[in-house]
Amino acid sequence: MTSEGGSVSGSNVLVVAPHPDDEILGAGGTIAKYSAQGREVTVLTVSGHLPPLYPPAAYSRTVREAEAAHKLVGVSEAISLEIPATFVHREAIHELNARIYSVIDDKRPSVVLCPYPDRHIDHQAVFEAVMVASRPVRAGSDIELLAAYETPSETQWNAPHIEPNFTPNWVVDISDQIETKIEAFQCFESQISEPYGSRSAEAVRAMAIFRGSQSGFPFGEGFHVIRMTT
Repeated sequence: MTSEGGSVSGSNVLVVAPHPDDEILGAGGTIAKYSAQGREVTVLTVSGHLPPLYPPAAYSRTVREAEAAHKLVGVSEAISLEIPATFVHREAIHELNARIYSVIDDKRPSVVLCPYPDRHIDHQAVFEAVMVASRPVRAGSDIELLAAYETPSETQWNAPHIEPNFTPNWVVDISDQIETKIEAFQCFESQISEPYGSRSAEAVRAMAIFRGSQSGFPFGEGFHVIRMTT
């Protein structure tokens, strides 16, 4: 399935990111496209570079980087749950589900984009929580499109034929947004790898070319649609 951004009637979009920069890596072009369409895009970041693994200054830096990136792609609001990175799975499951659901209840999004459950344990925990929080009851009944995005540097490392591997069934044409996505990603100076590494601008561009080539676009972003109503 190819799309100009998702044929849904609602205007609110919620992008759930395990960490700052995941939303840009996986859906930065799509966020920019939704924003250009006049939609309100909220980014919910679940965890961050916080103690005990990181010094407080590391978190402050990534917050500033995210603010700059979000401004470029047109994010309307950013919310952070401020759970320490790699500790998301240690949160009480019902509390994590409830915190994500409270954002869904408040924003009433018609589109929810979340991480694919890949190599990173935080991505797995966030995916599971979103699946519970976005069930099509109460506030979740407003969701018309629920899809998972890939995260370069994590999604490609799932074990083939043993773990689920990311296979997109929806590709968004981001040909007009690719330079904005690259510029936004480069705001995360603390997260960028060496040239041609999995978290480099070169790799992000290459992935966009590959996904685009699968659907006849110069540049694309791939998603796996979990639920869609029309």
